[in-house]
Amino acid sequence: MLFPLFNFDFTKGIPFDIRNTPSQMGVLTESARTHPNAVRSGHPIYSFAAIGANAHKFNVNNFSGYGPDSPFHVLRELNGKIGVLDLPDQHSMTFYHHVEEMNDVPYRFHKTFTGQYTDFDGTTTEQEYGLFVRNLEKGVQTDVNAMGELLWDKGLYRGDRPGTDAGLRTISAREMYEAVSNVITSGDALGLLYSIEA
Repeated sequence: MLFPLFNFDFTKGIPFDIRNTPSQMGVLTESARTHPNAVRSGHPIYSFAAIGANAHKFNVNNFSGYGPDSPFHVLRELNGKIGVLDLPDQHSMTFYHHVEEMNDVPYRFHKTFTGQYTDFDGTTTEQEYGLFVRNLEKGVQTDVNAMGELLWDKGLYRGDRPGTDAGLRTISAREMYEAVSNVITSGDALGLLYSIEA
């Protein structure tokens, strides 16, 4: 099981402590963070708690939040299933950004953030981490619900849509990666993965 522990304070200059900085993704993820067998990945913005047989594979201190050194890549390599509980794609599927970074989309760019970072040993140093962020100057807005509909149409999502029954859907990480990559490489990302605000 892999739980997102995303916390955006580091981008605002607030120090990160891998032992204590809480998740901002809800009570379930915070419970996972404090689980005695949880392995926490090291990125100060996009960290995860992993619990279970493959947890050790997520013991990474990745520079890039979404890149080839990240837990998103590990999840894809393991062909894990991504589960979403009663939320639309726009508010849940950060995995899209992993696919975008791996395909080096032109509407995002690499940005670094520097701040105080405390490791598991309690040592605090100044560290630099990266994110593949949208280009705000060009009005780029994350806009992925249409891509979510395409995943439903392709039969890649399995389960319930948000607001119906349990509201839980799953998708194979590899299948999602391939479908989204195909959209990007075919030049169809605008309107499916992002929009431009006038």
